[in-house]
Amino acid sequence: MEKPEQLRQMTDSELQQKERELKRQLFNVRFAVSTGQQDNTALLTHLKRQIARVKTILRARQLQKSAK
Repeated sequence: MEKPEQLRQMTDSELQQKERELKRQLFNVRFAVSTGQQDNTALLTHLKRQIARVKTILRARQLQKSAK
């Protein structure tokens, strides 16, 4: 798990790659939970929050660029 400070230090392309990776993980965990292979449903919430953090940072950067 990366902290928001660590995410802010990443470049835009690194954050986009991180978002794709997290979405892939979320899909796999959802599938595992639905088939009964995974019992840790808290992992779903954790991954969703991480994706939201990455998206928030990307959006804030986009707004800063357009405001200039």
